Amino acid sequence: MNLIDRAISFVSPVKGLQRQAARRALQILNTGYSESGASTSKKSLKGWRAKSSSPQADIDMNLDTLRQRSRDLFMGNALGRSPITTSRTNVIGAGLKLKSRIDYELLGLSRDEADKWERNTEREFALWAESKFCDALGLNNFYELQSLAFISTLLNGDGWAILKQGRAKQYFPYALRIHLIEADRVSTPTDLSNNYFTVNKIEGQNPDNKNKIISGVEINTSGKVVAYWISNIYPGDPTNLTRQIKWRRISAYGKRTGRPNVLQIMEPERCEQYRGVPYLAPVLESIKQIGRYTEAELTAAVITGFFTAFIKEGETAINGFPLKEAISDEEKIDIDPSVFELGSGTINVLPPGYDVQVADPKRPSSNFDAFVTALARHVGAALEIPYELLLKSFTKSYSASRAALLEAWKAFRMRRTWFASDFCQPIYELWLSEAVARGRINAPGFFNDPLIAKAWSRAEWHGPAPGQLDPVNEVRAAQMRVEGGFSTRERETIELNGGDFDRNIEQLQRENELITEAGLNPERGGNQSG
Repeated sequence: MNLIDRAISFVSPVKGLQRQAARRALQILNTGYSESGASTSKKSLKGWRAKSSSPQADIDMNLDTLRQRSRDLFMGNALGRSPITTSRTNVIGAGLKLKSRIDYELLGLSRDEADKWERNTEREFALWAESKFCDALGLNNFYELQSLAFISTLLNGDGWAILKQGRAKQYFPYALRIHLIEADRVSTPTDLSNNYFTVNKIEGQNPDNKNKIISGVEINTSGKVVAYWISNIYPGDPTNLTRQIKWRRISAYGKRTGRPNVLQIMEPERCEQYRGVPYLAPVLESIKQIGRYTEAELTAAVITGFFTAFIKEGETAINGFPLKEAISDEEKIDIDPSVFELGSGTINVLPPGYDVQVADPKRPSSNFDAFVTALARHVGAALEIPYELLLKSFTKSYSASRAALLEAWKAFRMRRTWFASDFCQPIYELWLSEAVARGRINAPGFFNDPLIAKAWSRAEWHGPAPGQLDPVNEVRAAQMRVEGGFSTRERETIELNGGDFDRNIEQLQRENELITEAGLNPERGGNQSG
């Protein structure tokens, strides 16, 4: 024992024994991570008292604040808007296009028969998808709805689509309708909320089946999502103060078909997480501070643009001595006697004891660009968007710029995959079911076997291509991959410009026929033959 322990043991033997036991326990605990990231004794980590709880406590309780701040940055901050619109443009673009890929071997079809069925189905799907009648509100077609749903997902944490049935018309033979709603409308009804969460109304209970309701998502005793609670109006909307807010329970899936009634587009980050986190949540503070700094620098630069001068009165100034202005009373712009106007190229003599002091805020700062760029790197790293793409500034070499784009496209492709899986494919399968039921698409066995239905429903969703910094080198690289068997012409066509290889071959064949009929040589760029 050291001297202090001996003194304590002498005064109070019990406390001395307790102190020795505590010291031994501490020595046992100081192993592994307790000496690194979990240390509570290191000075750099003593004040770091991190604490987390369930996804509902960590996420749902803070969702309203996160959404409001995310929307504020999107509407009024350049760096807050760029990550969302950049992701939307690269992931969705003008809309993910359907490419039917049925399992023709399982269905007993030849390749030619499969090609014919796929093209006919794509034409029929375009009849529905390219019309605004597919939107329950009649505002957007299917491809425009994709863009809106994706932005809503990033902005609010999750996107929501209610799948409705309208009336088929002679000019629009389908009943499937999509109704996009904002995440705020999916919430726990006020009258069903538990007292513990009275403030935020996060958790509640369905009185009919005793299921728990978490942020508008009803789950059974196993934790499976069984229904959603959706309000009739936007909560807190000042334009709807005369309407009473009511909630409607919508089952997650149809009892007989198992098809979804509501689609939730979300990128979860925790297990047992039922609501999504806004895309900008990890960098809200950084982007807000960058916005404040940019605004301050801009204001200072504007002030510098005005030649502001102050007339300073010294100790030897003569009281009551009039200051002579360069502008006559007849030509003055401002008649305020306290305003002293300066003239163009005027040489003036001030009275004794007076001096002129010019305001110079030393702005803009020479380090402004470097500082904002450094912060943009941190923001881009958190959002998986290189700062070159975030700021739309490619000032480095071709190799560095291409490496940045390739890294960004890893994230873009991943998000495109889950968006197509959560939004495009379920809607396509519902549409195909209706098309087969109405006899507009022939798919034998579709309703008899889920495996057969899946074989008919297989599809790919193609979006915008990554783009080309050096088209010549990238086309050569694509040719080499095809020649080496590392890729296919169809895949390279999609990657280079988002085109359709089959359609390109048909069009080239048609063009060559026209050139030949005109007596031109297609190999010589259309020049006269012979």
